Amino acid sequence: MEARDATADALVSSEGEEQTAKKDAAPTKETLQNQSRMEKIFGFRREEVSSWSSLVALLNRPTDPASLGIFRCLFGLLMVIDITQERGLSHLDYKYLDGAPVCRFPLFNFLQPLPLDWMYLVYVVMFFGAFGIMLGCFYRLSCLMFISTYWYIFFLDKTAWNNHSYLYGLIGFQLAFMDANRYWSVDGLRRPSIRNAHVPLWNYTLLRTQIFIVYFIAGIKKLDADWVEGYSMSYLAHHWLFDPFKVILPVEMVNVLVIHGGGLVLDLTAGYLLFFDATRPFGIFFVSYFHCMNSQLFSIGMFSYTMLATSPLFCYPDWPRRFFYRFPAFLRAVLPFTTPDSQHSTSCVYSEVHSTSTEHQETPPVPKPPKLRLKHKLRAIFAIVYIMEQFFLPYSHFITQGYNNWTNGLYGYSWDMMVHSRSHQHVKITYKDGQTGDIGYLNPGVFTQSRRWKDHGDMLKQYSTCLSQLLPRYNISEPEIYFDIWVSINERFQQRIFDPRVDVVKADWSPFRPNTWLMPLLVDLSPWRTKFQEIEGSLDNQTEIVFIADFPGLHLENFVSEDLGNTSIHVLQGKVNVEVVEEKKNYTLQPGEQIKVPAGAYHKVYTVSENPSCYMYVYVNTTEAALLENFTKLSELQERVRNGTETEPLPPELQPLMAADGEEGSEGDATDPIVQLFLKRQRRMKEVKKRREAAMLERLERFAVKKYYAVRRGFLMTAIAMRNLAVGLPPLEQLTREVAFANMKEPQAEGNQDERLKDEVGHGEL
Repeated sequence: MEARDATADALVSSEGEEQTAKKDAAPTKETLQNQSRMEKIFGFRREEVSSWSSLVALLNRPTDPASLGIFRCLFGLLMVIDITQERGLSHLDYKYLDGAPVCRFPLFNFLQPLPLDWMYLVYVVMFFGAFGIMLGCFYRLSCLMFISTYWYIFFLDKTAWNNHSYLYGLIGFQLAFMDANRYWSVDGLRRPSIRNAHVPLWNYTLLRTQIFIVYFIAGIKKLDADWVEGYSMSYLAHHWLFDPFKVILPVEMVNVLVIHGGGLVLDLTAGYLLFFDATRPFGIFFVSYFHCMNSQLFSIGMFSYTMLATSPLFCYPDWPRRFFYRFPAFLRAVLPFTTPDSQHSTSCVYSEVHSTSTEHQETPPVPKPPKLRLKHKLRAIFAIVYIMEQFFLPYSHFITQGYNNWTNGLYGYSWDMMVHSRSHQHVKITYKDGQTGDIGYLNPGVFTQSRRWKDHGDMLKQYSTCLSQLLPRYNISEPEIYFDIWVSINERFQQRIFDPRVDVVKADWSPFRPNTWLMPLLVDLSPWRTKFQEIEGSLDNQTEIVFIADFPGLHLENFVSEDLGNTSIHVLQGKVNVEVVEEKKNYTLQPGEQIKVPAGAYHKVYTVSENPSCYMYVYVNTTEAALLENFTKLSELQERVRNGTETEPLPPELQPLMAADGEEGSEGDATDPIVQLFLKRQRRMKEVKKRREAAMLERLERFAVKKYYAVRRGFLMTAIAMRNLAVGLPPLEQLTREVAFANMKEPQAEGNQDERLKDEVGHGEL
């Protein structure tokens, strides 16, 4: 790979005269002919890794700074955008509510958010750090400003962890040690001595290896049976992006071959395709297509664009010079350097040659061992140790066993992207007063801003500890907290993830020991998923089904809503006892038997067999079915009225049907609630259709307006916070007006922006 770094060795003769040997450019045919096969493929000779000193010299070999400088600029720009979006500057006041009773989930319990105005200051420091990285202005200081605040915010909330947020922090950490301000930077204008100077090869090696790890380890993690068999992301097959594949393949094959098979192959091979010259064009094409699709499939912020920005790192480092050289001459004053000559840098190791000549003949130059300084050796050690650590960390879960649940470790640093999908059917939080014995129930998610705690034992321990500190305010003394959480992972049975009999407040938990109150995943029941698909395929559109698995000695207490007027339990495996609470009757069911349970009442399902039981709820939402039937009749009546085939006069309660389709305000004239719902539904469907069929320019305008108001709010709220820190709080009336001005919304979103924002930050229950 480093052959495209083209060795940029400025050879220094024994007399001290510099001779330029090779430039950081794509190798010519003549250069390739003089290279060994290993050097052509990997970019270095065997002798260059045969000893420690030669390896240090190789890692510190002078390399063109152009590609690294462009990546620095792009990464800084993307982080500037990310801070206002995924990092949450636009809704920071919703996330860090001063004085509100909120349970948080930091990596270390001593980490707590600062007061709100000071949190805005943290974001200001991070923003200017990212902006400085982009410009290459006071580069080291900017990197320190960015990574110190970024990692503080990252460690402050485990529920927000994901792989790409972790990657941003890693790249920022790497850049802090690199010489990425040597090309197209403000620092280069301020300090001509570093302008267009070489950078050591390890700068590129570290970033390239990091991206290789992201792809390759993600591919290794996708060798999981659930991914290979197509259960992890099966819902994606119905997305419009895969419609072209559905022309030649059924949906099931699109799911298995394109989504899961294609994702596996791409992740395993992307790093290699980008590494080698011959395959790099194909690699860039496929990863670009992949990331463009991901930007539409998932809400992952700047991740897709960041990965697109990393692809050119695998190209020859001088590609920006050749690219910008094609621009008109009058633009070159503001464009990066296009001249191939780079300055020497003390960060690099340059080879020295000693040439001897006689009166009759001249001997070829003899290379002398390079002069290695301590800093060169330390940087080589840093690069090697960092790479080893990055290969090790995704498999370090045998050390941090307390964070292991059904999946290993905290999600976010293992590159197991999209391998596991979860659905939660039932969450119950029970508290018990330690003095009186009174029992009560809490709304799931109360005092929290996230839902991720339901799948992680460490977060559950933090949540229960927080609840035990908050509940005494509500006259609940020495509370005991019990969680009954039902989860399905990758389309398996819904089952308990934690033991509902354990008081989590007093339960033992350590980051280095297995969680004793974690219930095992019933992987032996995984083959039932094929049967699930057959059963679901045999049902009509109005019938719903939920598959349940439970452990011996435990029971499920459930309440059937009155809307579900036709609910029955069918036993698939094991033996259960169904208790209808109001009737005080018990029914024992064997595999193949079923029972109808009453609506509007509680019942309990006990597992009485020695092995786990499996059963399913089959139900119909009779209220919804009746409503849809009424909607169908109203739609047919409305159509007859409009085409003139309806001869009978409409009664007063149906007169609003004669209004224009989806006309705004027409549902307000309706007195019948069914007609009102029908007209409201029609209006919403019309709005959705209009948005979907909008022209590209209109969509871009809508997107830009939405982002503008989000960024505007973030900056205005930041200005208010900085003013508060500088001169103190203003009168309440003035502060109210300022916040109202910051909250100004685009016209079409006046009615529902508050709800969308609460959904976004996930704390509507507060």
